[in-house]
Amino acid sequence: MSLLGRTKAELAKYATVLKASKESQELNDDFEPVVVRDKLEKPEESGTEVITCTACKKEIPSGIMKKNLFVCPECGAHNKISAARRMRSMVDAGTFRKLKCKVPIMNPLDYPDYEEKITKLQEKTGLEEGVLIGVGDICGQKAMIAVMGSEFLMGSMGIAVGEKVTYAFEVADRNRLPVVMFTASGGARMQEGILSLMQMAKTSAAVQRFSEHGGLYVVCLTHPTTGGVSASFATLGDITLAEPGALIGFAGPRVIEQTIGQKLPEGFQTAEYLETHGFVDQIVPRNEMREVVGQILKLHERKRWSL
Repeated sequence: MSLLGRTKAELAKYATVLKASKESQELNDDFEPVVVRDKLEKPEESGTEVITCTACKKEIPSGIMKKNLFVCPECGAHNKISAARRMRSMVDAGTFRKLKCKVPIMNPLDYPDYEEKITKLQEKTGLEEGVLIGVGDICGQKAMIAVMGSEFLMGSMGIAVGEKVTYAFEVADRNRLPVVMFTASGGARMQEGILSLMQMAKTSAAVQRFSEHGGLYVVCLTHPTTGGVSASFATLGDITLAEPGALIGFAGPRVIEQTIGQKLPEGFQTAEYLETHGFVDQIVPRNEMREVVGQILKLHERKRWSL
């Protein structure tokens, strides 16, 4: 169904689709138990299978890479990791419950084969959309945890992702939970046009309300965090962490150079460059992220919701 040329009444009815599923739920029924699985992972793998590091191009046995959370043991490069595997690496075993927020597949611009592509990605990845959200314990500290999955259309933000992120902040607000967000996105989703861009304002407003009520928001920027996600909720955290070597920015370096007609500094838009210039509070290796985030949550536990 295209939204172009629709009346205000029809648009209002369309917006109700997004609200109905959450307004009818009770506060204690926001989550559901679920086993976090990575459908892209083979159940059994032979010892000869290897994974090629995207940085040094060396072939590393898959077992070693998975044990090392896809951080190359040769060069230390942080290779991409699925949303499910990252969630498992962060959450205490047996504590994760998935946020209930089922958003139907929508194709507002009647983009060719878009609905079929979403359905296939859901079957392939096990994700409903480009973000996996739930509540769980991190080193014993309960939090709302959201992980964007680059394996789902590059973690791009469309209507569904914007709704899920917004709802996560609303539920965290009601339940007085801190929010921990892992971003990995190519930006707004072009297949949904201006409606995907509108999610920037929507998610930013949700973060603002959450902050005004005293909520703690910790953001972990991973590779890549770009476009509309970096221009909205990804850069609004109270504490901003980043993985080593992560690309963080709005437009790509080549686009910026062509626009301003100048050569950019070496390492521009890397996590290290942004930490040096005060944009990132701390760069945290992947195998230390759980302990660091857990410590942050523990340090701020008494100060939360004092407003």
